[in-house]
Amino acid sequence: MAGIRVTKVDWQRLRNGAAHHTQEYPCPELVVRRGQSFSLTLELSRDLDCEETPIFTVETGPRASEALHTKAVFQTSELDGGEGWTAAKEAQMENTLTVSLTSPPNAVIGRYLLSIRLSSHRKHSNRRLGEFILLFNPWCAEDDVFLASEEERQEYVLNDSGIIFRGVEKHIRAQGWNYGQFEEDILNICLSILDRSPGHQDNPATDVSCRHDPIYVTRVISAMVNSNNDKGVVQGQWQGRYGGGTSPLHWRGSVAILQKWFKGRHKPVKYGQCWVFAGVMCTVLRCLGIATRVVSNFNSAHDTDQNLSVDKYVDFFGRTLEDLTEDSMWNFHVWNESWFARQDLGPSYNGWQVLDATPQEESEGVFRCGPASVTAIREGDIHLAHDGPFVFAEVNADYITWLWHEDESRERVYSDTKKIGRCISTKAVGSDSRVDITGLYKYPEGSRKERQVYSKAVKRLFSVEASGRRTQIRRAGGRCLWRDDLLEPATKPSITGKFKVLEPPILGHDLRLTLCLANLTSRARWVRVNLSGATILYTRKPVAEILHESHTVRLGPKEEKRIPIAISYSKYKEDLTEDKKILLAAMCLVTKGEKLLVEKDITLEDFITIKRAHPGAPGKNFSPV
Repeated sequence: MAGIRVTKVDWQRLRNGAAHHTQEYPCPELVVRRGQSFSLTLELSRDLDCEETPIFTVETGPRASEALHTKAVFQTSELDGGEGWTAAKEAQMENTLTVSLTSPPNAVIGRYLLSIRLSSHRKHSNRRLGEFILLFNPWCAEDDVFLASEEERQEYVLNDSGIIFRGVEKHIRAQGWNYGQFEEDILNICLSILDRSPGHQDNPATDVSCRHDPIYVTRVISAMVNSNNDKGVVQGQWQGRYGGGTSPLHWRGSVAILQKWFKGRHKPVKYGQCWVFAGVMCTVLRCLGIATRVVSNFNSAHDTDQNLSVDKYVDFFGRTLEDLTEDSMWNFHVWNESWFARQDLGPSYNGWQVLDATPQEESEGVFRCGPASVTAIREGDIHLAHDGPFVFAEVNADYITWLWHEDESRERVYSDTKKIGRCISTKAVGSDSRVDITGLYKYPEGSRKERQVYSKAVKRLFSVEASGRRTQIRRAGGRCLWRDDLLEPATKPSITGKFKVLEPPILGHDLRLTLCLANLTSRARWVRVNLSGATILYTRKPVAEILHESHTVRLGPKEEKRIPIAISYSKYKEDLTEDKKILLAAMCLVTKGEKLLVEKDITLEDFITIKRAHPGAPGKNFSPV
């Protein structure tokens, strides 16, 4: 009998694409998901007799091996094949054979080569059938990335466009973003990002073998989306100068960025800020099959020294002293959440995981962040991998203001310590509405439970030894940090203050506000009010001072007074950045040494937004929330 060989392969792209939710990928290769069978039909040079069994080989990455689970050799069987790759005959007619191949739900993801070996009467025929791409499978209950809700799978895996929320807490804006994970060549680019990682360059075989694990893959992507330690995708720029590149505010999607990086031989694309990093990372992870969403945190802390507080140093006009202030509070910060199981932590911490590609602080020597379990953050379990203290501080740090004196002593000033982590937002499933998910990250601000969790987090992070009124905070295995009265609030002053905008702040117009002061006591109070204002970046870094004036006010018992404030357009127009933000501060010095700092962030509008009065009005989701 003549030897047998494969003459043609039908990858059944339509059938497999529909079954695997991959029909939108425009790749030349078949794209399927792990833990789920896919079919292909082989045309043979003659009929296959009963003694001839096809043997399949799948392999991915360099130096593929069965030991590393990057190679498997298996043959057709009528039985369920256990934990590895399996093949089953679906149909056999004359010289055609249809087989069903199934990968394990923890298979390595990536580009595979499929080969077949046919043997008859000591004659062997080996043929490479071609390449296919295997992705994570949120539809497979045994996959670590399984997501039970079909509506959420449609939103967080298959939706190729979305909304990113920016602005300030009192004035949240929605910006459309094209994720474009099904655009031409994007899947190939996403796989190449993994191959460009330092771990792959150093040890490609081991790196590929780890790609079964969403924890590993997302951590690699978190590092590779920024360019700080590698030839990553996006170069950050927060100084307001974008020469030789594109302003972060001008990007409207990820596709152009990814294509430019790939076509430019992996040269970082200029420039990105947090929402750009998050938008690109969302594209990559959805493309690879991991349910991912973009999350915006308003009044987001950047806790540089990891003491779970943002320590801001100011002068007698409330101006931030940049040389002393290492920590910061950004008007907003944007990151990602991805949904998967935490086999390293236990089932209590399954679900949404924080991932942040914005290069803020190093994690194990690399600029990346996460995955950090959202549940662990809410419960104060910040000792768990990865980067819990930093993420906890972003949403729940105490905001502490210090007045710096010329003799280099400092004095705590009363201010709103609970302003960190407001209006944590993401796009709703199935609509462009904003959903507030703050409750997933922390208990109600100021509640007993929230304070208990904060105290628990502090104790998790530090060993605390009281010594008089000073508290020594010793990082485990590290240096000592010092803070006075760690968990005690500042003394509340006898007055209150609040800025009030009198007219909508429109770009090109003068700004008109008042500072409203109120005496809470039955005794008169003299107040020295030092006012300052500056144009700022969205990170609240000051650019230029535009207001500097002082007033002395007498407040009678229980009296309220208003100080009018006007800033002309000519004062701010030259120094306003593309962020169009201004920060006002009032340092209120009360008799008997009391001090109160009042702050106001203002975002200038290009036009007046008109909100319709009745519910369900067109475009209402894009009005300030």
